[in-house]
Amino acid sequence: MNSRSSQLFAEALNHIPGGVNSPVRAFRGLGREPFFVDRAEGARIWDVDGQEYIDYVGSWGPAILGHAPQIVVNAIRETAARGISFGIPNPLEVEMAELICRWVPSIEKVRMVNSGTEATMSCLRLARGFTGRDKIIKFEGCYHGHVDSLLVQAGSGALTHGRPDSAGVPADFAALTISLPFNDIEAVHSAFRENAKTIAAVILEPIPANAGLYFPRGNFLEALRNECTQNGALLIFDEVMTGFRVARGGAQELFGIRPDLTALGKVVGGGLPVGAFGGRADIMEQLSPAGPVYQAGTLSGNPLAMAAGLAQLRELERIDGWKMLEAAGAAFEETARATLHDLKLPWVFHRVGSMFCLFFTADPVVDLASAKRSDLTKFSRYFLGCLDRGIYFAPSQFESGFLSVAHDATDLKTTARVMRESLKDL
Repeated sequence: MNSRSSQLFAEALNHIPGGVNSPVRAFRGLGREPFFVDRAEGARIWDVDGQEYIDYVGSWGPAILGHAPQIVVNAIRETAARGISFGIPNPLEVEMAELICRWVPSIEKVRMVNSGTEATMSCLRLARGFTGRDKIIKFEGCYHGHVDSLLVQAGSGALTHGRPDSAGVPADFAALTISLPFNDIEAVHSAFRENAKTIAAVILEPIPANAGLYFPRGNFLEALRNECTQNGALLIFDEVMTGFRVARGGAQELFGIRPDLTALGKVVGGGLPVGAFGGRADIMEQLSPAGPVYQAGTLSGNPLAMAAGLAQLRELERIDGWKMLEAAGAAFEETARATLHDLKLPWVFHRVGSMFCLFFTADPVVDLASAKRSDLTKFSRYFLGCLDRGIYFAPSQFESGFLSVAHDATDLKTTARVMRESLKDL
């Protein structure tokens, strides 16, 4: 069938590399072309051919209130009427900075940027400038955007497409990055011993969500905090995915760990392009124009993104959205586990709050290596079975799913039925 989506993809291939503007959208390895979205509202999206889906991607996390929530749409409309962008300070930047610093105690000062990649990139430059050191420790499977020095054993689209190390990254950049297995604190101890007084920072997703979804074991995060403190290195939490989603104060609130710097994005922009990074005041004061570490952005603190983000975050607080999301997540997990148990398939189901992932493996998933043991053929058949029945999950085994406050009991019941039907086909 020559669908409108198929026509658009053919045209896109003529003008856009791979036909998409971000790799995971291409549906590579799934035996299917991507579909093109016409509109979205609440928990649903409609493609250009009129097909309706219950959406569990939510623009990869930002749509925590659902798509096109009226309160966010109104905020964008009212702000746009006063001007799209100024390149001059505006009051909404100050409001957003105050809210972030109040909700995330480890952030004493914050700077807005335009993407999660900008946020993590800026954290690294700042950490190097502050410490006078060059090397960075990261963890296999943790994705921190397409920053040259961090595309080493990365997750997300790089992992999906079998390119954990990107072409175009100079070997000298990669040489400054020490990539270790997640949850292996002994490897961290060894790295600090072997690179004494040369490590500027340790950066990680406190809950890795770009190689599927898995969790820090035991006291792993606490041990990292202690190791960094003892060795004069900074601890950087990449909470682009988890910030304002797993809790009001992010993963650091859940685990009670205070990083030195934090990268944010996704939810904080209400669906518009945004990022932010912040942390200890003495570190942040090293940024230009106060200090010697240069960082800038013409559209940083854009009034539309600030208005959308403030409207979304304040609404989440007003309705106690995190309590609602936990309830929806628990209900979703209960039905998913019951279905998987009944069908006696090899599986691992992980969830934290409104984030979740189903792995097709019988082995525990605690790091990238164990995530990669998942059966990708089973995942592909399951994904396509759900998609054909009107449920849109992330189109990669190595991505997380997201619930929103717009997903209701009827959506979850329909999803459970579709999951069961699709799993039976495996």
